[in-house]
Amino acid sequence: MRLGTRWTAGTVPPAAVPAALHAQLAAVEALLPGESPRPSWTLTFLEGRPIAELDTGVTVSLTASGDVIVGHADDPLS
Repeated sequence: MRLGTRWTAGTVPPAAVPAALHAQLAAVEALLPGESPRPSWTLTFLEGRPIAELDTGVTVSLTASGDVIVGHADDPLS
């Protein structure tokens, strides 16, 4: 079992966050308004693959083939 974690947007992701997600997480954070408090990310694992979800509903995940996908928690599953 892999445990998730939480961290504040704009800070260095914890070691549990796969490096493959870091660039896309930073790209999403660059689009956030500069207001405070900053939203937080929550890292979970589904079928062994990481999914980072921002409090705003934006998700950054890793597919089985290793692609990084940005979506939204409200997106229909395909």
